[in-house]
Amino acid sequence: MKKKKSKVTAYNNWGYAFVAPFVIVFCIFSIYPVLRTLYLSFTNLKVVGNADIIGFKNYARVLTDKFFWTALWNTVRIWIVNIVLQLGLAFLLMMVFSDVKYKMRGLAVFRIIYYLPNIIAATSIAFLFSTLLDWRYGTFNIIIKSIYDLFGAKYNPVNWIGSSATAGYTVAVIQSWMWFGNSFLMLMAGVQSINRDYFEAAAIDGAGRWTIFGKITLPLIKPIMMYVAITSLIGGLQMFDLPFLMIETASSAYGSVQTVMMYLYKFGFTTGTTQVGYASAVAYVLFLIILTVSVVELRLFRGKGDK
Repeated sequence: MKKKKSKVTAYNNWGYAFVAPFVIVFCIFSIYPVLRTLYLSFTNLKVVGNADIIGFKNYARVLTDKFFWTALWNTVRIWIVNIVLQLGLAFLLMMVFSDVKYKMRGLAVFRIIYYLPNIIAATSIAFLFSTLLDWRYGTFNIIIKSIYDLFGAKYNPVNWIGSSATAGYTVAVIQSWMWFGNSFLMLMAGVQSINRDYFEAAAIDGAGRWTIFGKITLPLIKPIMMYVAITSLIGGLQMFDLPFLMIETASSAYGSVQTVMMYLYKFGFTTGTTQVGYASAVAYVLFLIILTVSVVELRLFRGKGDK
């Protein structure tokens, strides 16, 4: 009996050998950078070399840095417009495709079409829209001008990505176009997990579309909605690629679209302004903000009966 037990134990130990490569890579490339960044946030490290521990001075600087708070407000402002359009369109499509009375077909094809923008590289999307929205030769302004000309009206080209009044909203709309397909797929997955008998029984009883949606669909996809909302929040507050690629640093619109991640990049990686310790503190302050808002959002989604 003892011999058999030892063989089983030896056999099970092979599992650690198979798991070890992943654990080692995860610790080196995930755990270590997080802990290293936390350590650096308490130092005055600028580029390379020795760093002195300065306590919470970097954090105090972040909390009193008006440029940080401006960048945070830019991030939130762009995210709000993005999330309203993104989830609004995703919800609308979900209602159409899940409606028992409409019985829309071709969902698989529409899934692919709606999800395509999500798999295109951000650099390609930035280049595409920078070209389309160019205020002098961009296709978008040319089309609008042609419509104005039909009615004999004069159109002054709008500098969509070069004006502080429009750049943030333009980036938000492009972001929502990129990500609404992902939100739609998540919500549809939640709807398709609901037993169809509920919808059919409600339709037979004479329940309207809004009644079915409010009384059956929404309560049953609540976990998926919570997941979409929290992941959208995390992704939105970490926004970096599109505004960084589309808006030039010298542009007058840069100050209105500079996000927290762009501000962090400025101190973490830009030559001449590199302050690694301060950039690390910015990263952790952003992490704490995201954590706090995510917890609040989680509590709002959780009903009393879920506790």
